[in-house]
Amino acid sequence: MARVPLPRILSTGGAHLARSRELARTAADGATDVLHPLITITRGLRRLVAAGRLRWTETPKDRRGSLLFLAASVVLVVTLVPYGPLLAVIVLMAAAAWAGRDSAASQPTGPDESQTQRLRSLYEALVPYFSTAEDPEPLYAHGGAWDKAFPTYAFDGTGRVCHLLIRYPAYFTDGEAEARARIEQLLHAKAGRGREYRFTWDEEGNELTVAVLPPLCTDITAQRFVTAPGETVLGFTDASQVQRTLPLSSGEERVPSGEQQRDVPPVIWRTGVRSTEPHLLAVGEPGSGTTTLLRSIALQALQHGDVVIVEGGGSGEHACLTGRDGVLAVECGLSGALTSLEWASQETERRLIATNRARQAGQPAPDDIRRPLWLLLDRPSVLTHLAAAEGRRDPQSLLEIPLRHGRAVNVTVVVTEQFDHLDTLTDAVRRHTRARVVLGPASLDQVEAVLGAAPPTTPTPDVPPGRGYARLGPAPTLRLQVPTTPDPYDENTPEPHRQAVLALLPPHTTPADSLTKAAVAET
Repeated sequence: MARVPLPRILSTGGAHLARSRELARTAADGATDVLHPLITITRGLRRLVAAGRLRWTETPKDRRGSLLFLAASVVLVVTLVPYGPLLAVIVLMAAAAWAGRDSAASQPTGPDESQTQRLRSLYEALVPYFSTAEDPEPLYAHGGAWDKAFPTYAFDGTGRVCHLLIRYPAYFTDGEAEARARIEQLLHAKAGRGREYRFTWDEEGNELTVAVLPPLCTDITAQRFVTAPGETVLGFTDASQVQRTLPLSSGEERVPSGEQQRDVPPVIWRTGVRSTEPHLLAVGEPGSGTTTLLRSIALQALQHGDVVIVEGGGSGEHACLTGRDGVLAVECGLSGALTSLEWASQETERRLIATNRARQAGQPAPDDIRRPLWLLLDRPSVLTHLAAAEGRRDPQSLLEIPLRHGRAVNVTVVVTEQFDHLDTLTDAVRRHTRARVVLGPASLDQVEAVLGAAPPTTPTPDVPPGRGYARLGPAPTLRLQVPTTPDPYDENTPEPHRQAVLALLPPHTTPADSLTKAAVAET
């Protein structure tokens, strides 16, 4: 059967319609190009009117009369000035053209090929953990769309992921620590090792934020910190974790004419009668910076109190404090440590009795009781071993009274120890030192065992001295960088750091024989 030919209008109408659309589109583009200045000025006038209306609504009612008078004065001056209206129109058109310009930022073009490959690799690695066979519409599937699971991402200069927002299905057990730890370990390995990551879980929104943290500054040296009595600066942390900053100057930036100031977020440890964490325990490997932390605390404590130092290592790291005002003793041997700690225990009891009598009499505590007393012990496990070998009393047993009752009478105990000797610490030390610090390289299990909570970031194997974590009682765990406070008597100490520590040391106490000679000379 022969086909009947289509009518002419149906066989050629499509070409005419396409040609008509093309002509209309060309005309519209041409008109847009011609009328573009008018469109821009119109858009600018509309924005200026909106801004003026907003300004009028934000102006208080008692000031609107003054504003109207000012506007009327401007209009009158423009009217009276020669060519004033013409100039006003020109200025208005120029302002409208500037306000109406198209300032929309160009849209990002998306990741390049290598970045896309990294994101796809992360997506495929998460498929076994974020998918199940019973899910009818899985968000994670082999060969699936990674852009739905990663709505936000960013890369650093090396092409590695530095920020990533991950969406996961609601049935994932994000409330279990083990399940979360597996995901964090996987992301740490796939996104790039050697960096410190912070994982923020949003259980309600089923989202995980992965952020690469910049390293904390290490150029802050020992100096006078702007703190109140009873506040001790342990170190410095991230600005997003604390609500306070301190004005500081870095040691490398000091110049004779003045110091360049900057604000750094500190980790403040509060001691005294109203403190909830009156005693501190710092743990780390050799060279991690625990002795530096103890020296920094001693320099701050000497501003308002007295210090007793017991050095179990016998390395002479605290020799610079010997004979200084406020330093009651610096003991390195077992006999001296026992004597000093026994006196500290008796002094705590004396302060308790005096405080009780003053309260019963309705009087304030004496000044000598309100003056803080600090007991700083560096590696007491060495002295514990010596005491056991010689059959003498353990020096740590003399800390029970200061640890238990020291908060009420301004007695503070700080103990530093190494990971290998934590089992030698007594129960009193472990129970009453609720302010904790971990310095140096440490595994997640070691950090959690000391702090009582997992660290907020992934520890890195290579860290500078003084870098670690701090947790003050039940507060969140914070990253920590201890200020550089080296031994000024060490030959390897840089000269700027040496001078910074020497400037903070109290003057030497005048010996007794010198006082006697001075009295004889006066007579």
